[in-house]
Amino acid sequence: MALGLIGGLYTVALAASSPRQADAAIASGRADDVAEGKKLFERSCSSCHGQNAEGTGQGPTLVGVGSASVDFQVGSGRMPLANPSSQAPRKPVAPWVTKDTLRQLGAYVQSLGGGPTTPDAETVDASKGDPVKGGELFRANCIQCHNFVGAGGALTQGKYAPSLNQATERQIYEAMVTGPQAMPVFNDSIITPEQKRDMIAYIVGVRNEPDPGGSGLGRIGPVTEGLVAWVVGLSLLSLAAIWITAKRRQATK
Repeated sequence: MALGLIGGLYTVALAASSPRQADAAIASGRADDVAEGKKLFERSCSSCHGQNAEGTGQGPTLVGVGSASVDFQVGSGRMPLANPSSQAPRKPVAPWVTKDTLRQLGAYVQSLGGGPTTPDAETVDASKGDPVKGGELFRANCIQCHNFVGAGGALTQGKYAPSLNQATERQIYEAMVTGPQAMPVFNDSIITPEQKRDMIAYIVGVRNEPDPGGSGLGRIGPVTEGLVAWVVGLSLLSLAAIWITAKRRQATK
């Protein structure tokens, strides 16, 4: 009975807060942005996500995903999706995508049911983060999929963790709070905004690190290093053996 009572009160409170969230989204995003965003959505997104973003067999519902998800998916070219596949790849953005249209489309989706909002410039400013702390957090939470330096890696069922080399600071933050594709959601109770900024500082910093030992070989780990060692090393040893044998034959003659 206690659980039922708590669940009922929570449902009532959530239903009462949803209109306020929508009103706040409209106020913050401006009503004209919401209206223009609705037009963009109907023209470019409704065929997969439904006329009211309720979702269809071709695409999930967008109610509650927030403007951060729109900015990440559309701003990185993953949406609109060109061909259905196990994962939406990063690609050049659609011709209609600009800073203004991203803001308008995000304002409309935000008005549907709240969700993570697009972060401001200060929140994602890597220069204000601590790359040392960020590296510790990244190694604890991200290297299983993205590799030690964010080079990416393969997952199951045709999915993969993409390379982070092309991702902007804002997109890295948005990916953490929205959990696109197979990525889990790292909300502020798990990783604080300050810690997210530290992680961004680490990810951006390792892109510019030199490779003092020679070629980085894509920085994807021991697989490529071992392959080069076997192919190049054994080839050189074989050529050396052939050369030594030929010289000995000449010497015996």
